[in-house]
Amino acid sequence: MHSEEARTKQTFLRNEYACVGKWNIPLVKRQSLVDNVKLIACSDTKSKDAYNCESGVHFFVDDYRFQHIYDNPQKSLHKLSQYKFLLTPDYSLYADMPLWRQLENVAKNRWCGAYWQAHGLTVYPTVSWGLSQSYEFCFDGIEKNSVVAIGMIGCKQERVRFMRGYDAMTERLAPSTIICFGDPFKEMRGNLLPIDYRASRKVVR
Repeated sequence: MHSEEARTKQTFLRNEYACVGKWNIPLVKRQSLVDNVKLIACSDTKSKDAYNCESGVHFFVDDYRFQHIYDNPQKSLHKLSQYKFLLTPDYSLYADMPLWRQLENVAKNRWCGAYWQAHGLTVYPTVSWGLSQSYEFCFDGIEKNSVVAIGMIGCKQERVRFMRGYDAMTERLAPSTIICFGDPFKEMRGNLLPIDYRASRKVVR
């Protein structure tokens, strides 16, 4: 492929969607909450899945299971479009990752959401955070009063740090609904919609 052609490909530039904030992170637009929220893992999706089509798809699994979603988004589009809604991919923001990697993972999360919305799908942004330095960018690309999703798995060992980020998220975004994958802490405020993560594993294949 000619170098000019490669340089201008959208899969290289990723500049086709509206971007916001200091870091020009793609915007996931606010969408209304669907009725009867159920979730299955991205790793349980399949090409023809009439049984689970009334469920949404979450990405609260190891990153390697969904890296291809960003690298080759068109390949999985038809399969994912069967489902009622999608949460954006939960690319990790570990505290020991350099900030540029955390920023990159936030941008990938939002880009996937913008891509799916551009193809007519219902999408809710998954929000995660690292240490306080990540607050500068980790809530970007999400409109105020949006439906958002958070994951609780593994947070109990980092309760204080989690709550700092959670409070920063609710203050910044004022979400209309927070889809909470796992058991919420009692001090979490906001319109929480807890989802039993165990039930999401009971999928008919």
